[in-house]
Amino acid sequence: MTNKTALQRRIRVLVIFFMSALALSGLTAVPLQWELKLLMPLVEKISSWGIVFPAMGVWIHRISDGVQNGYGQYPFLAYGTDWLAFGHVAIAVAFIGVFREPIKNIWIVNFGIIACLLVMPWTLIFGAIRGIPFFWQLIDMSFGILGLVPLWLVHRDILRLSGEL
Repeated sequence: MTNKTALQRRIRVLVIFFMSALALSGLTAVPLQWELKLLMPLVEKISSWGIVFPAMGVWIHRISDGVQNGYGQYPFLAYGTDWLAFGHVAIAVAFIGVFREPIKNIWIVNFGIIACLLVMPWTLIFGAIRGIPFFWQLIDMSFGILGLVPLWLVHRDILRLSGEL
């Protein structure tokens, strides 16, 4: 296998991984009410230990109450998370261009890197405005940081493939 072929293959694998992770993370927002019903017995069990992340248990209880009550009285609120999922899937679809023609579509990778970097200030600003605990903001920011890793590798490999690096 030539170096060019190996780079193309690694780019495609990383792009497929990124697209799948992005779409899957978004799609988990659709069945949020159901997911919380499944999660709560586990949170109850862990909370009874009283040692492991007590603030996390309190926060997840609050989220569950908000979702169950909010969606129960106002099911149209779930429409916001449906659109969140759509945004994730739509952005993932854009990366098909990188999969097919990486050099020509490096701008999509640059867009993704910028979006991942913007997760940090966006989380800190709106997390503070919405009263989200800092430990939860760190979890949210981790998605941007984790997304940066495959995108940086793809960017580097595209530059190598094009002969610019």
